[in-house]
Amino acid sequence: MTTPVDAAARGFDPFELPDTIQLGTADDPYPHLAAARRKGPVQLDWPLPDDVGTFDEDREPSFSVLGHDEVMAVLRDDETYSSRVLAEIMGPVLEHAMIAMDEPDHRALRALVAPAFRPKLLARWEHELVRRVVDELIDSFASLGRADLVRRLTFAFPVRVIARILGLPERSSSQFQRWSIELISMIVNWDRGIAAWNALRAYFAERAAERRAQPQDDLITELVQTEVDGQRLTDDDIFAFLILLLPAGIETTYRSLGNLLFALLTHPDQLDEVRQSPELRASAIEEGLRWETPLVMVPRRCVRNARLGGIDIPAGRELSVFIGSANRDERHYAEPDRFDIHRVPAPHMSFGSGPHMCLGMHLARMETRVALEAVLERLHDLRLDPGPPPPRIVGSVFRSPNTLPVSFTA
Repeated sequence: MTTPVDAAARGFDPFELPDTIQLGTADDPYPHLAAARRKGPVQLDWPLPDDVGTFDEDREPSFSVLGHDEVMAVLRDDETYSSRVLAEIMGPVLEHAMIAMDEPDHRALRALVAPAFRPKLLARWEHELVRRVVDELIDSFASLGRADLVRRLTFAFPVRVIARILGLPERSSSQFQRWSIELISMIVNWDRGIAAWNALRAYFAERAAERRAQPQDDLITELVQTEVDGQRLTDDDIFAFLILLLPAGIETTYRSLGNLLFALLTHPDQLDEVRQSPELRASAIEEGLRWETPLVMVPRRCVRNARLGGIDIPAGRELSVFIGSANRDERHYAEPDRFDIHRVPAPHMSFGSGPHMCLGMHLARMETRVALEAVLERLHDLRLDPGPPPPRIVGSVFRSPNTLPVSFTA
């Protein structure tokens, strides 16, 4: 009998699910965000030309937070601006997830999970796992002289990394990629997202039981064995973390890597500099994250009367917090729409801020650095492959290139 995982092992083209790739119109959201931001850093309106992010027409209009300082203030003040609204939007998927918790529950769970990302483990994953994965993917097309880097590299890379970190069979990676995409896009297809959530729950329950019976050298074993102050993760805690890790570790990483490669390929002078001067690669990664964050907006709910950006916000009202807009605020960045690896360093908001600062940001940065190094070292004379239509970054909320056709010296 053929199982779903066996079937998926034959391959999965993520663009079979186009509604999950863009999540919104393909228009560039930044001119709309800039126009709204010029009216004020906080607006009682949805600033983009589509309805992604509106979940109930009967609800009162939400506030859009657009300015850098105002976005940071919301993300750092979890007592005023609650993350629990995420659980309401995503239903059971985020019921026990850290990103949908407020204090003290969030702090307690984060303390239990944080050891899974300790520096010693990250260093081991880099040298034993991450470079090996990216080299395997490049091996599959390096002799061809051309490839679509979205389909052949950026989409497959982080899912294979996460699957190996978790100690999952290689044949599962395509199915995990499909499940994670279906899960993160449940706001456009609820039934499909719930089906993916149920499939993942059943699969991870089996893996956790196996690791308790026979521990292995992988992240699932770390989670079932971790203990802080006499407390251990419950089955619900472990499942919630693993469910979050798939879309968080796969979705955002593939998009941010694709955005960085798009930026460099469309700025060939800066690509040459990064190739010739390895010391510029860290700044290129940070500029790529600022210039095109993979996730443009996150929701919050105001739980007590507040004033933000000169606007009174009543308790109970929802906020759309535009990280992408904060990263292009003219008050903080000169010529913010320009990609510039020589930009004077300034903190960006792509990993959030405050209590919910992304726990996996060091893993994401390491994966991006290793992938960039491999691309520059192995794909000589790398350039965009000419021909219509030109590649572009698409999506209103989740953003990444729809294609990256390149040619290189085989």
